[in-house]
Amino acid sequence: MSRRLFAAGAAAVAALSLVTTSSAQAETGPLNYVALGDSYSAASGVLPPDPSAPLLCLRSTRNYPHVLAAQTGADLTDVTCGAAETRHFTSAQYPGVAPQVDALGADTDLVTMTIGGNDSGVFISAILACGTAGLLTLGHGSPCKNTYGSRFEDTIRNTTYPALVSALQAVRAKAPNAEVAILGYPWILPATGGCFDRMPVATGDVPYLRSLQTTLNDAVGRAAAATGATYVDMNAVSEGRDACQRLGVRWIEPVLQTTNPVVVHPNALGEAAMAAQAIAVLGL
Repeated sequence: MSRRLFAAGAAAVAALSLVTTSSAQAETGPLNYVALGDSYSAASGVLPPDPSAPLLCLRSTRNYPHVLAAQTGADLTDVTCGAAETRHFTSAQYPGVAPQVDALGADTDLVTMTIGGNDSGVFISAILACGTAGLLTLGHGSPCKNTYGSRFEDTIRNTTYPALVSALQAVRAKAPNAEVAILGYPWILPATGGCFDRMPVATGDVPYLRSLQTTLNDAVGRAAAATGATYVDMNAVSEGRDACQRLGVRWIEPVLQTTNPVVVHPNALGEAAMAAQAIAVLGL
């Protein structure tokens, strides 16, 4: 066969492949996508708010599920809700707000979530406690670590982790045919140093809180592995994007000098980055 004929044949095969793929996509339709999770999924505080969401859920139309759906053409059902815990997958969070897994079904193709950070009040409690302690010492020492030691991380390992496994199993039971993905939490603080003017945490407690978040993300990743879910790791991509960085670089808004009324949460840039990482990891 001549090179010209071979090239023509290869082009024809490629064209046929594209037509076949397009036809298959047209027949199957868009992905049936359900978004679950907490305020990091809901983008609480990011404008504009989602008019279809329960008021207390503080859901934004710029959250990563909306971004992901817009970029992939998926058909989105969004039940993300600020302050959600793993137990709210199977029980009502507020009156009139159904358990989140009620949105799932056998026809669900894709499920995403961030969850676990609110369980037992550990993560929020730690940030508040360390912030208060840091103010009292004017940013010196490690007062939070000295007071609480391993208490927060022990709770994540012993309580949050099994709760994450149960939550993911509940998702799988309701959506047996779906690709299930759980995202880690982007870095809130740098590894060392900090920024007391924006995040009032004592210098010695910055690595302490960073270790706590490492433990939380590790629990999320291990729960995903234990249940056959996909873990979307945010650690590497969010390095240098923490709340201590300048506006336009940071993905997480700080406590002070912030643009988000819901502090220590992703801004619109962070939500877009979470969507991009999920798309990349899932191969969407």
